[in-house]
Amino acid sequence: MSTSQATEETQQAVDPVKMTTIKTVMSTMHFKKIIYLSITTLLIGVLAGCDTKSDVQVLKFAHGLDVKHPVHLAIAYMAECLNEKSKGTLKMDIYPAGQLGGEREMIELLQIGSLAMTKVSSSPLEGFIDEMKIFSVPYLFKDNEHFWRALNGDIGKRILLSGEPVFLRGLGFYDAGSRSFYSVKKPIKTPSDLAGMKIRVQNSQSAIEMVNSIGGSATPIAWGELYTALQSGVVDGAENNPPSFLSSKHYEVAKYFTLDEHTMVPDLVLIGKYTWDHLTPEQRIWVQEAMDESIVYQRKLWGQATIESLEAVKAAGVEVIYPDKILFQNKAAAPALSKTNAELVQQIESLRE
Repeated sequence: MSTSQATEETQQAVDPVKMTTIKTVMSTMHFKKIIYLSITTLLIGVLAGCDTKSDVQVLKFAHGLDVKHPVHLAIAYMAECLNEKSKGTLKMDIYPAGQLGGEREMIELLQIGSLAMTKVSSSPLEGFIDEMKIFSVPYLFKDNEHFWRALNGDIGKRILLSGEPVFLRGLGFYDAGSRSFYSVKKPIKTPSDLAGMKIRVQNSQSAIEMVNSIGGSATPIAWGELYTALQSGVVDGAENNPPSFLSSKHYEVAKYFTLDEHTMVPDLVLIGKYTWDHLTPEQRIWVQEAMDESIVYQRKLWGQATIESLEAVKAAGVEVIYPDKILFQNKAAAPALSKTNAELVQQIESLRE
């Protein structure tokens, strides 16, 4: 029986009055969502134009992380640098902790010019920018040095500018370390331990393919919903870096953290092309210089945060597991890549030492 046939038969089995009620509720929910998004977008636009001094321009910067996270601290540092360079004429207002929506919503707000800047992981950008898929290739980077050798050069510049056709411009990469598995009920020591386990992944087809290839059952869930999903058993585990594992408090329910380090997925700071095009040449220089200075600051914070995070979760009762990475590397399969991404992968691999 086809899906459409099953749906039709189900509708016929339901009382007509109940069906009318269901359709009305669904229509109302859809209408409310449209109204909410419209009001949010309008509000952001209004806020962007509010300032008591006509010679002061404000850039709205939103992201989904906690205010104690090293990335937020780096963004706050960037705002200070920009204020200093512009002598107070160009400022950043920061909206952390998902106040303006999830990563996809913020990306879309950038595209239409209702939000100036955001920080997102490269994974959700796959749906907008094909080049971002390379970061979901497991064990593509030999080590941290190889990772930054690629991103600090021409490859990194190409990736940052690859979103311009969809009205997104990358300003720089923040360190987001390596992503590793963590679980609730049992430790993950080898790929075979993932069998039958539902593992939360970002909304990325490449990430789904990668986790499935290692042996888990990839389950996309929004970051803000993950704590409850782990607690209630909707998923058996997830994968992320140590600072995010700590700041999200996922260690309270997931007591096993496996440092298999299967991917290195950077964070990107994006500015909407609409916003960028409306900045003066001098303002663009200030923004890019402030970004570059914040990158140096963020990478120092990240190194410290990674060490401190592992110590903190251990103290909270988490078992940190150091597995044989070769076992995971041999099991992991690269996601399907377009010709463009295959070329990028080859270029990155050529930088190995």
